[in-house]
Parts: sequence; C-alpha cells; structure tokens
Amino acid sequence: MLRFVVDQPQANQRIDFYLVQKSLGLSRSRIQRLISSGKIRVNNTIVKPSYWVKVGDKIEVTIPSPRPLKIEPEKIPLNILYDDRDLIVVNKARGMVVHPGAGISSGTLVNALLYYCKDLSGIGGVLRPGIVHRLDKDTSGV
Repeated sequence: MLRFVVDQPQANQRIDFYLVQKSLGLSRSRIQRLISSGKIRVNNTIVKPSYWVKVGDKIEVTIPSPRPLKIEPEKIPLNILYDDRDLIVVNKARGMVVHPGAGISSGTLVNALLYYCKDLSGIGGVLRPGIVHRLDKDTSGV
C-alpha cells in the first residue's frame, strides 16, 4: 500500500490528477478505475474520481497484483505457406490479431500457433512466442 499526505502546493486539484503527478506508472483512467473500485481512499473513506484533494488529506493507494496471463492454444484455421522443424510461415488473414493484448486474450495468431506448433521459440517473450515481426490487425499477408 502506498500512502501520501497532501501538502499546500498539491492541494485543490482532482485526486486523479494529483495521483498521476506522483509517477505511479498508472494512467489517469486506471487511477479512476482504482478509485471507483475502492482501492484508493482519502482519510480512510471511499471517494469519487472527481474528489478534490485538500491540505492534510491522507491518501492510501492499493494497487492489485496483475493477474497472470495464460495464453491457451486454440484450433483456428491458418493459411500455412511453409512449415518445417524450425520455421513456420503463415499468410495472416485480415482482421486477425497477432498476439494477445488489452482486452484480447483469445482468437489471436499466437493462440492458433500454440495449437499447431507445440514448441514455439521464446523469441518475442511470453505474450508473443515465436513472433519475429507482426502485421496490424487489418493487414493481411506473410
């Protein structure tokens, strides 16, 4: 839990603006969601994102631990142009997202590749296994 006490130069502004200035690594919209869910309190009281901080306000911020993301294999049809022990070349369909991201955890090329290729390379990290380059969602091609 993080704790702050508002002093004179920081008073008289919305709590979400105040907390953005604290360099917590959170966007203003994320801070607003934390306030609305009761994870941010002022003087031990739940407030609204529109609350204006005052001198002496004691602010407590609880940032929940991120949920671990597990990418599941999915049987999604792929246009595989080439496949051997070391390499797979796919003609990505327009509209298909390459890897999971904000709000998208299924139906991606990575989900399909995990189904077709049991041993993907660690290149690209956990969210983009085996991906060496990517095409935008609305772009098709190799």
